Amino acid sequence: MRDILPADKARRESLLAVIRERYLAHGFDEIETPAVEEYDRLHAGIGGDNEKLSYNILRRGLDAEAIREAADDPSALSDLGLRYDLTVPLARFYASNRGQLPAVFRAIQIGPVWRAERPQKGRYRQFMQCDIDIMGDDSARAEAELMVASLDALGALGLDGASVRVNDRRVLDWMLDAFGFAADERPGVLITIDKLDKIGPDGIVAELRERGATASAVDAFDAYLRRPQTMEYNPYGERQIRKALPDGAPDEIVAHLVGIGEAVAAGTGQGDIPLVFDPFLVRGMGYYTGTIFELAHPSVSYSLGGGGRYDGMIGRFLGQQVPAVGFSLGFERLADLLEPVAGAGSQAIVLVHDADVPLAELIAHKAALMVHGRVRLERRVKNFKALLERSAADGYNAFTTVSAGAEPGTLELKPLT
Repeated sequence: MRDILPADKARRESLLAVIRERYLAHGFDEIETPAVEEYDRLHAGIGGDNEKLSYNILRRGLDAEAIREAADDPSALSDLGLRYDLTVPLARFYASNRGQLPAVFRAIQIGPVWRAERPQKGRYRQFMQCDIDIMGDDSARAEAELMVASLDALGALGLDGASVRVNDRRVLDWMLDAFGFAADERPGVLITIDKLDKIGPDGIVAELRERGATASAVDAFDAYLRRPQTMEYNPYGERQIRKALPDGAPDEIVAHLVGIGEAVAAGTGQGDIPLVFDPFLVRGMGYYTGTIFELAHPSVSYSLGGGGRYDGMIGRFLGQQVPAVGFSLGFERLADLLEPVAGAGSQAIVLVHDADVPLAELIAHKAALMVHGRVRLERRVKNFKALLERSAADGYNAFTTVSAGAEPGTLELKPLT
């Protein structure tokens, strides 16, 4: 967990303001959920490995004896926990407030989440998530809206050229079944397949054999990975999808994926569809039931966001099934890549004043300058250059000086460089 200094906080907020503005423009409505959720909800088996990283909150009123008796049972010690993502709280929110929401609800959630990670570069125990989700729409329109809005937000942040890797959990299930993997071994097989980019086909096959996966299925998968392929370029569409899959892929799923691409092309106005079908994209969250996707950019080797369809989650809280799909931007990764996005014409001004300027005059000068933007007062010091350098580092872009007796509104602004 980190302290965030003023300049970095201002930079982060400028990025968040752009993301929020673009998501609102696409018809999403912002909501807020509590940082704390019930322990049973956070540990319902739908959060994948994140459940193991949840911060739990000790039950109130437990004495030392009760704590000793419950030491081996976390659910007896805790009844609440900090949220580890924004999707589980959203499902609970929708189930609790459905009567006050439209039939198809488009939600924005921006807020911190907490995971007991091992801290390292780019991985924190408290970090910001920016999510958009659509509930109540089981068509390809929902995925397309999420992708178009997210690509638009990245473009507004100045990160052009992004694309979305797309797959479908139903495709993965069909492939593993076609290769001959037993149902009970597929979760482990998917964990291994998810490492393809890191360890390559040889490493994947070796790990599957070490896992003791069905030998004939591993052989079939190995042959599939090594099949002869032409180097022709195929844009996103039915040809690309079917070429990447074994023969006999389900028509319904392929049509759903093709429909998403056609809608995204229309929404982005790009000649080439900014999607790439990846039959080995897995994503680790256990609640995904259909389309899954990750945001990619040529400037980095890691994803900048992702999401998928989780049609079964809300039904756990509501008692009836509601289709849902979401997209989460990796804000911390974006914040490391991007410069602040300044508002049009906005200024951040340092007003440097002599020590003898009367207080009333000083406040009048500040009020007059605030029509241009934000204003910070600084008393003139001997090392004037260092004062300006520090102000620039804090995100200020202009300065002026004032002596006693100057008329408000007459001060000349100079750029901070």
